[in-house]
Amino acid sequence: MCGIIGYVGRNNCMPIIFDMLKRLEYRGYDSAGISVISDSNLYLMKDKGTVDALRSVVEFVDCSIGIGHTRWATCGAPLKHNAHPFLDCKKELALAHNGIIENYRELKDGLMREGHVFSSETDSEVIVHLIEKYYTGSNLIEAVRTALGQVRGSYAIVVLDRRNKKIVGARHESPLVLGIGKNEIFLSSDIPGFLRHTNKVVYLNDNEMVEISHGGYSVYDFSGHTLQKEVKEIQWTIEDAEKGGFEHYMLKEIYEIPRAVQDTLRSRVDASILEIDFNDFERILLIGCGTSYHAALYGKYLFENLLKVPTHAEISSEVRNSTLAMSDTLAFFITQSGETADTLAAARNLRRLGATTCAITNVVGSSITRETDAVFYTHAGPEISVAATKTFVSQITALYMLAASVGEVRGEISASVKTDLRNALRVLPSELQKVLDNAEPVKNVSRELAKYENAFYIGRGYNYPIALEGALKLKEISYIHAEGYPAGELKHGPLALLCEKVPVVAIATYDELYPKMIGNIAEVKARNSPVILFSTENHPEANELADFVVEIPENHQIITPAITVTALQLMAYYVAKERNCPIDKPRNLAKSVTVE
Repeated sequence: MCGIIGYVGRNNCMPIIFDMLKRLEYRGYDSAGISVISDSNLYLMKDKGTVDALRSVVEFVDCSIGIGHTRWATCGAPLKHNAHPFLDCKKELALAHNGIIENYRELKDGLMREGHVFSSETDSEVIVHLIEKYYTGSNLIEAVRTALGQVRGSYAIVVLDRRNKKIVGARHESPLVLGIGKNEIFLSSDIPGFLRHTNKVVYLNDNEMVEISHGGYSVYDFSGHTLQKEVKEIQWTIEDAEKGGFEHYMLKEIYEIPRAVQDTLRSRVDASILEIDFNDFERILLIGCGTSYHAALYGKYLFENLLKVPTHAEISSEVRNSTLAMSDTLAFFITQSGETADTLAAARNLRRLGATTCAITNVVGSSITRETDAVFYTHAGPEISVAATKTFVSQITALYMLAASVGEVRGEISASVKTDLRNALRVLPSELQKVLDNAEPVKNVSRELAKYENAFYIGRGYNYPIALEGALKLKEISYIHAEGYPAGELKHGPLALLCEKVPVVAIATYDELYPKMIGNIAEVKARNSPVILFSTENHPEANELADFVVEIPENHQIITPAITVTALQLMAYYVAKERNCPIDKPRNLAKSVTVE
């Protein structure tokens, strides 16, 4: 999740820009860069690596206007030439961008035919060349507005104009905030960037632009009309603000799920995956560790339902030791970091045994991308809390997209199913937001669950992997012993443990297995276990059997699990908070497991 900075003021701005970039380091990044104007010259300094490393090698110049950027690679490997900012061909403009440009390939092809020369593999660079195309040297706002009219995707941008010594910022589905100081103006992806300097902010909305210079600032809509914006004072401390006002990174990242899902939905399934003929394989494997294994298990149900191909979910640490010939196998390796040791070892082993391999990962340029034949990226952004939240929801969203795209190519998905899925995915981010906006029922049941030391989670079909993931989140951060089970397995052993001291979290969303889940919940109640029910709205039949109920929006049965697991993550967070646990850094666990 890139960080963007802009500054205009009376002070020497290079130290200020570097300080602001440091304040955004929590967002995660792999390269950094700045561009400033000094004596009417445009300076550009950037490289892969840290803000501190860049600062230690650059030559400081006198300047009072500039932009900065920390990049987390999404398009193009984390290398110096892919770092921001980017210059236009005339070296009159510098630009930094956060977001995803969906149609950058066609835009780039057209600009190259017109003579524009590109220096990177990023999608971002096309924007500065588009602006150059329309900029006559006098009205940068109009040039930016015209250029962005051709762009599809999400973006926050800052554009530095050498000739007129001004900065233009614009946003669409990516954050950009204006800070108003004394004789200085700031732009930032997030308030922590400038909070040390001012607590007065102007919030830019989607499809708004701002022009800042030594003479002040003006805000416009995308039609070019001037807007009057309210200046607000914030009360956060700098320590609070680095988490965006949230008490913990985990909570912040849960609240980022709608955006992470939207960004993943905007990405494209790699053509190299779509070109794979699934009929060439006798076996499909989905492989991962921990949370990523639960995503793999969910993918098994999805592939078998939509693609009509037998699919197996496997744990990386077991597959890495396989000795079977794999020439008839298509294997997908799911890993958030792309560096998980067991998953990397499994990928190497299966490739050596002849399998065709694909990675689903969140990190561009990570090791798994070099160990597999094809890659599909999620776009969750960096995740700081040890407990995976938004990355899991992005993984299962990526699996939706993959199954739907491959199913369409194979002719397995009918036009009506395709339409249903497209409509369901379109509203998914807003339904996820509804869960987050109505968190009180989750907080209420969390206070109850926090009283216990053991718990079971049960679900059927698509909800079984969600039960596993819900139990994992609870045990990771609250230290309550929790186990996930297929609901039909209760009578094969676990019923012996059920009593008034062991609550059961039951997932009974409305699908063809809903009647069976009602029967399983009745089994639980007969053993006096408290029942915490997660159910979809407008289907109250199971509610009568529960002690506590959390209702979630109803979507297509294969997509509703993304909504359910978000509510379960929220519950785990509030249970851990109730028990005063170290939520972001639970004991004995690491974010990226790079050891065997």
